Amino acid sequence: MINRPQNRQAISGYLFAIGATAIWSGNFIIARGLNENIPPISLAFWRWVVAVIVFLPFGLKSLIAERDLLLKRIPYLSVTALLGITIFNTLIYIAGQTTTAINLSLIAITFPVFIVILSRIVFRELITLNKAIGIIVVTIGVVLLITKGNLSSLLNITFAIGDVWMLAGALIFAIYSILLKQKPEELSIWSFQLSTFILGLIFLFPFFIWETAAVSPVEFTPKIVFSILYVGIFASLSAFIFWNKAIMTIGPTKSGMIYYSLPLFSGILAYVFLKEDISSIHLYSALLIMAGILTANYESKKSPDLLANRS
Repeated sequence: MINRPQNRQAISGYLFAIGATAIWSGNFIIARGLNENIPPISLAFWRWVVAVIVFLPFGLKSLIAERDLLLKRIPYLSVTALLGITIFNTLIYIAGQTTTAINLSLIAITFPVFIVILSRIVFRELITLNKAIGIIVVTIGVVLLITKGNLSSLLNITFAIGDVWMLAGALIFAIYSILLKQKPEELSIWSFQLSTFILGLIFLFPFFIWETAAVSPVEFTPKIVFSILYVGIFASLSAFIFWNKAIMTIGPTKSGMIYYSLPLFSGILAYVFLKEDISSIHLYSALLIMAGILTANYESKKSPDLLANRS
């Protein structure tokens, strides 16, 4: 009886994490589903226009109250916005032009491996044996995926360029995540998030103008409008709220484990809405990538002391 409230709280935390992951999986479906209807930069631009408009009622008060602190931190905020808002999400939509939604989601979840490597470079964090094995297993899974099981294609470089763009996006997101660890404590999450949304949109604007001049005007059909509203409202705001609630309830580690189910949701949605086939290569790649990430995140209770003695 005493543990019932805690159990309910844990269940709600997992449900928030699952909700955020499921919503984010829809972003990859839209990236692929609209590849012939709207250019990638335009999709990213209108996504963040909607996100900023929807976010304003929640974050404007904090933005105004903390404007002096924000101005002092403008270099940090600018770099964070450029990577996490301007570049990362645009790369997803560029990648969606030439690869499948399933591939996008599978490659997207490799970003924890890049975080391990970058943490070693930036913070001198030791790469344990588990992490090293995990990185190798994930790498094999990604190579299997982008070569479609034909490793000889590496010699001819015939795999989809979209897979490479998404891999670059995963690296960018890892750098962005490293930067989030350095978020100034005096900034609230609301002012931080809204300011990066706005800055990211500003940085994206010149590229949007260039793309608009280079390609045919976008015809805003109901399908495109609904998709933009989805990624602007749900993938940018609702998922953000759900994810933060999950982290506050069950912690970042358990929430992160749920995030690795992203390809499962994307695979189901891609099969239902985009009629994409789920082959054995996808299943083997998913198993290798998830096994590698779980291995890299596993820490033995004895390992800290042993590693401390080695260092």
